[in-house]
Amino acid sequence: MLQILRAKLHGIHVTGCVLDYHGSITLDPEQCALAGIYPLEFVNIWNKNSGQRISTYVIYGEAGSRCCILNGAAARTCQPDDELIITAVEYVNGPRELYSRKPVVLTFDAGNAVRERLRYVVGGEERGEFNFSVAEEPL
Repeated sequence: MLQILRAKLHGIHVTGCVLDYHGSITLDPEQCALAGIYPLEFVNIWNKNSGQRISTYVIYGEAGSRCCILNGAAARTCQPDDELIITAVEYVNGPRELYSRKPVVLTFDAGNAVRERLRYVVGGEERGEFNFSVAEEPL
């Protein structure tokens, strides 16, 4: 089994930290739907400001809120306005399956509006090679 990227929120900013909560990260469900991230799904969170790396599960907040709130113990790893990379992964049986996967990547501005929607593409199957490109998609 090979663990690969399935979805990525790149450069989303922390809007809040709630220590006295059960845990998790609260995200805008509209943005999650655009990326393909599901409620209760475990995600990796990488803080670009501190270098801290954690994993926790997603809960949906208010639609259209652009929220990114770290809850419970995760709240100790971030400060409001920290810039994060959030990834969801999947497992595939081997590298040949990379050709059929096209992970969604959303990038964000300082106000957490989606700036662009990208897809990572692995090509070269017809030659037995692996190459990488980034394709931009309309929002």
